[in-house]
Amino acid sequence: MINLMFNHSEANLAKANWILNFSIKSWAGIALAGQWAFAIYVFSIYVLTLMFNMDITIFSPASGTHKTEGVDTGVFFLHIIPAIFLALFGLFQLVPTIRKRYPRFHRWNGRIFFVFSLSGALTGLYLTWAAGLRFSDLGSMGVTLNGILIPIAIGLAWYHAVNRNIAAHMRWAVHSFLLVNGVWTFRLYLMGWFMVNQGPNGNSRAIDGPMDITLSFASYLLPMAIAELVFWAKRQKQSQKVFFSAIGMSIGALITLVGVVAVVMMMWWPRVVKVVEALP
Repeated sequence: MINLMFNHSEANLAKANWILNFSIKSWAGIALAGQWAFAIYVFSIYVLTLMFNMDITIFSPASGTHKTEGVDTGVFFLHIIPAIFLALFGLFQLVPTIRKRYPRFHRWNGRIFFVFSLSGALTGLYLTWAAGLRFSDLGSMGVTLNGILIPIAIGLAWYHAVNRNIAAHMRWAVHSFLLVNGVWTFRLYLMGWFMVNQGPNGNSRAIDGPMDITLSFASYLLPMAIAELVFWAKRQKQSQKVFFSAIGMSIGALITLVGVVAVVMMMWWPRVVKVVEALP
């Protein structure tokens, strides 16, 4: 009787872990598609237009293309162009199979990710507060905290990698990825919110409405909380706890899917098409 109960418990735990791993892989696939869509968008809006000497301000929604000049313009492009690399290759740092089979790629990709992420955080803070590229002070609090946390997270990821603490390194690498993509996730959440509500609801043009502020913090704090839930689940031996974490991860994957579909349909794809149609 005891053996039957034990085997039943083991089976439930195995099933719960399978569901959890499936939800993680589903999120990763959805996120990768959204990242690559973002890379195509940034390349089209900021690289193609430069290559063909087109007026970027016609296509870009970013205030930096309209309000900067001189050094600030250089900083703006230094901030936005590396996002293409981060979107194309950043998620690969979290894939165990790639890490094990291609350790050299993992190390060099990690180094580039480290440099570009740190540069993106510092240039983002500069553009927000020194160059004044913000819609409102209140609405910029979320992205400011995001920018402050990025160097801390990637610093800890790097520290643990150097000291061969792989478990701690992977934990902080995940948080680094989520923080670096905080602004990307904010776009997903915002467009997803618009699509679900069929328009703005608690939003403002200055991005300082109650939902704007909530989403600006939730865009990285919610994914980080879900990541911690997954790390916690990996240490559990009770199927109920793992099932609970799998539900949380599945909800995160669903939110990401809604956001990716919304932002591609409502923002990225129409602007990419507009650039392609205007090419000489």
